[in-house]
Amino acid sequence: MGKQDTHSSVAEVERQESIRSRCGHPSGRYVEFQERWVEQSIPARFEAQARAHADRVAVKTAERRLTYEELNRAANRIARAIHELRGFDEEPVAVLLAKEAALFPAIIGALKARKIYVPLDPALPLQRLSFIVQDARPGLLITDSKHLVQAEQLAGEGCRLMNLDEVDTDGPDEDLGAPCPPEASAWILYTSGSTGKPKGVVQTHRNVLHYVMNYTNYFHLSAEDRLTFLFPFSVNGAAHDTFAALLNGATLLPFDVNRDGIHTLADWLHREEITIYCSVPTLFRRFVKTLSGEERFSKLRLVRLIGEPVYKKDVLSYQKYFPRECVLVNRLGSTETGSMLFYFIDKETEVENHNVPVGFPVYENEILLLGEATSLDNGNDFGEIAVKSRYLSPGYWRRTDLTARAFLPVPGGSERIYKTGDLGQRLPDGRVVCLGRKDFQVKIRGYRIELSEIEITLQELDEVSEAVVMVRERQSDERMLVAYVVPDSGASPTVTTLRAALEKTLPSHMMPSRFVMVDSLPQAPNGKVDRRALPEPGRARPNLDNPLVPAGTPVEEIVSGIWAKVLDLDEVGIHDSFLELGGDSLLATQVLSRVRDALQVDLSLEKFFRSSTVAKTALAVVESLLGSEESPEDLRSDEGAGTQRLGPTMDLGANQQTLSGKVAGKSRRKDRTVRI
Repeated sequence: MGKQDTHSSVAEVERQESIRSRCGHPSGRYVEFQERWVEQSIPARFEAQARAHADRVAVKTAERRLTYEELNRAANRIARAIHELRGFDEEPVAVLLAKEAALFPAIIGALKARKIYVPLDPALPLQRLSFIVQDARPGLLITDSKHLVQAEQLAGEGCRLMNLDEVDTDGPDEDLGAPCPPEASAWILYTSGSTGKPKGVVQTHRNVLHYVMNYTNYFHLSAEDRLTFLFPFSVNGAAHDTFAALLNGATLLPFDVNRDGIHTLADWLHREEITIYCSVPTLFRRFVKTLSGEERFSKLRLVRLIGEPVYKKDVLSYQKYFPRECVLVNRLGSTETGSMLFYFIDKETEVENHNVPVGFPVYENEILLLGEATSLDNGNDFGEIAVKSRYLSPGYWRRTDLTARAFLPVPGGSERIYKTGDLGQRLPDGRVVCLGRKDFQVKIRGYRIELSEIEITLQELDEVSEAVVMVRERQSDERMLVAYVVPDSGASPTVTTLRAALEKTLPSHMMPSRFVMVDSLPQAPNGKVDRRALPEPGRARPNLDNPLVPAGTPVEEIVSGIWAKVLDLDEVGIHDSFLELGGDSLLATQVLSRVRDALQVDLSLEKFFRSSTVAKTALAVVESLLGSEESPEDLRSDEGAGTQRLGPTMDLGANQQTLSGKVAGKSRRKDRTVRI
């Protein structure tokens, strides 16, 4: 466990147990999920629930509701139709359906027919769906009339189509009784790969049931619970919410944020008496911005945030808007592992730092923090988060190379180790804090920078709702930090305001060079922020506190042109700050070099940063050209509007001819500019 304070660790564990014990359903009818129930198939567990809760609503949408008996019978008819077309051999079966009630009989039916289901979200780009189908090679594609044309475009040679609207609703609907071993594959979920191509993560029936066991026992899930279904159905969160509900006799309630609007979510939660809410933090932040504080979520007992970092700001939102009896849960997990760590938060929980802990390992998971040497002694307090368990994904579909890199064998047992790619720290009391992706740790100008630290600092600002920081390349092939900011409300904050706030806590090398204001952050298919879809920063001048004032003298034109070229900007005002435009010390040396080439004037780096605007830099150039270290007061450029500026046509007495000749001689071009 590393260097851990045993006393504080025991106290924190006891506190976690105390909060968890209070988050059960008021009915008190929770039934512990027995470990022996993991050693069966998903259909076997579901059929037991269908018998025990035949008349209870299993799935409810705005258009339709299905009881457990109705869902089971519909799934049996689909399973028999699949069997007639493809037999009982284990193989992938793709499911292309909208997030509607018909989706769930199709998934259960595919599993009853001993198939491996591959979800295809119709909202995804055709190119991505085509890649998934080509990679998974399903023998059958299940769809409906609404998506038949799209399915026909996707189905390749050897892939048959099944239209659910043509399945005989009067056909046999009894359980098939086809045995399925717990080690059989249940699904292939495609996640984003580091190469930009999706990779298929395989999970077994045993693993899914183990994840459901932990979900049930940690959250006291019961048949009286009503769970949100807010994810795209092709991602890990959706799969786990589906089976957590349907393998416990609970009710699953899909809600389409894109169709119905996030502003209606609060009323829906209240009207449908939702007890368990689950989403990514990004959606949660957008949701709480619609709340007034007058809402009453009378039945809500649990808010789970998964898939992205949770920040102190999120905890404060939960504590402000949700019932006292409601518990917030932060979690770390992945498609390869299910949930690895839980952290329970109540109204009294104080979050010390911006980054909220992900807590303690769940049952039968050991968390390791691996150093560069990949030591497995678990003695580190910092490193890459890895999990050792018997319940890890078998690997990536048809990608043994990726599987070998991500999963490590453990000699002499059934456990394996999965390296998550997340960096973590173990606190003295035993809690683990996720510090962001290992591949989000970048090096800029020799400094190693954790992008999440900048993001957290930005999101703590009152003017900022959401923020993501990325590394981009300048035209000069140099790397720079770009912050994408969603304003909290009203007018967008200026770069001047944001920089002034960040400078209080961040060193200069962590200051973003560009701030791009966006209405919202793009989402990937899994509901997380799609960093690849963020726009290039462009060459537009940033929004500063001061207005744009163009150059009015040849020297100012030369200097502003040099700044614009070095900073990759279309235009620069004479009162703009070099730092606020995204400059740094290395770029400043380029500016000085170009000024020397253009005007044969040597300015020191120290003098340049004292002359932090184009106007002041131009003045320093003029002073040097005149051979004066200290300019008389009447030679200084006034930064107010409408004042006279230094230039070769000003009345400088005896110096007029000399200055005019020097500047003109260095800027004799048709466009009055110099080589930059």
